[in-house]
Amino acid sequence: MFRAVLIFALLCLGAPLAAQSLGALARALPEGSSLNGSSDGVDLELALSQPVPFRVFTLDDPMRVILDFREVDFAALPEDFNRAGPVDGVAMGGASTPGWSRMVLTLLQPMVPEIAAMQTDPVSGQAIVTLTLAPTDADRFAAASGPPPGVSGVLLPVVTEAPAPAGDDTLVVMLDPGHGGVDPGALREGYSEADLILSFARELREVMRRTGRIEVVMTRDADIFVPLPTRVTLARAAGADLFISLHADAIAEGRAQGATVYTLADTASDAATAALAEQHDRADLLQGVDLSGTDDEVATVLMDMVRTETAPRSRAFADILVQAIETTGLDLHAHPRSEGAFSVLKAADFPAVLLEIGFLSEGGDLENILDADWRAQMQAAVTGAVIDWADADAAAAALRRQ
Repeated sequence: MFRAVLIFALLCLGAPLAAQSLGALARALPEGSSLNGSSDGVDLELALSQPVPFRVFTLDDPMRVILDFREVDFAALPEDFNRAGPVDGVAMGGASTPGWSRMVLTLLQPMVPEIAAMQTDPVSGQAIVTLTLAPTDADRFAAASGPPPGVSGVLLPVVTEAPAPAGDDTLVVMLDPGHGGVDPGALREGYSEADLILSFARELREVMRRTGRIEVVMTRDADIFVPLPTRVTLARAAGADLFISLHADAIAEGRAQGATVYTLADTASDAATAALAEQHDRADLLQGVDLSGTDDEVATVLMDMVRTETAPRSRAFADILVQAIETTGLDLHAHPRSEGAFSVLKAADFPAVLLEIGFLSEGGDLENILDADWRAQMQAAVTGAVIDWADADAAAAALRRQ
C-alpha cells in the first residue's frame, strides 16, 4: 500500500512536467508576458508553457535584437504586444535553423542585452524568459552585432513540425555544456570554458549518435545562459535516461589536472569539491535564481526516496566512466571519483554525473582540450562508457524485476 501511495504521489508531483515533452511545441502565454520600455531601457518577459533552449544576439542595419527558441508557438500573444519605447516593432516566426522559432525586436536606438535568463516554475513546469536591454552607442552596438556561427538573421514562416520521438530501445542522453552567455566559466589565454565545452559537447553528440543506440539532447547549443534548475527541467522534459554535465573549470588554490567524475552528495568529498560546487552555483545566484528549491517537506522526502534507486545508478556510471577514461590512456585526476552538492545533479528521476574533462587552471589540460585527437579519444571513452553502463543497467533492472 505504501509503495502504491508513493508512486501515485510522485506521478502527481511530476505531472505538469511529464505531460510536456520536447515533442510538443512550447506555447507563449499572454498571462505573464509583457514588453515595456523607455529611452533608459527595455524589459521583456515572455511566459512559456515549458522551458526550451534559447539564444540571444543582435544584428545591425537595421538594429535588431534576435531571440531564437527551440521551439515556440507565438500565436496566443496579443496584437498590442508589438512596440514599447525604443522597440519599433516585434516580428515572430521561424528561424533559419530547422527546429527553431524566432522573435525579432526592431530598435529605434541602439540597445544591447544586459540580462537574458530563464526561470522555471517547479510546480507548473512553465518558464519565464527575462530580457533586459540597456542603452549603448551606435559604434558599440555595431561592433557587438552578428549571428552565432551557422545562424542567419532571416525570419522564416513559423515551424510547427515536432521532432520525431526516439525509439523505445534508444538511450536518451542529455548533454549539459556548462556555463554560457553571461557566465563564461573559467578563462585562460583568451579561451573560455563555456566555448570550449560547447564545442566538445557538439562533437560528442555526433559521436554518440553515430552508434545508432544513443539519442542526444543538449541543454544549450549556443552561447546562452541557462539556469541550473532549467537544465534539469529540460532533461526531464526530454525523458532523459542519463544526464552528463560537462565542464573544464579552474581552481583558485592548489593544483588539479586530469579528468574527474562527480556524483551528488550532501557533503563534499573534499574541500576542493565543495568550492567547485559553490563556484558552479554562483552565476545562477548572480542572475537572481533561487537554488534553494521550493519543494515542501513531503516532496523532499519523496525525492530522497526515489534517489535510493537513481543514486546507485549514477555512481555505477561514474565508476564505468572513470575506468573507460583510464583504459583509453587519458590523464585522470589523482582522485578521479568525487562527490559534492552540485545543484545540476539534484534531479531525482534519472542518473546524473558531472564530468570535468580537465582544468583550465592547468596549461597541459588546455593543450589537451585544444587537440582534436585528444578530444576524439575522450569522446570515444565517454560514448563507450555510456553503452557499457546501459547494458549493465539493463541487466541489473532485469534481475530486480525477477
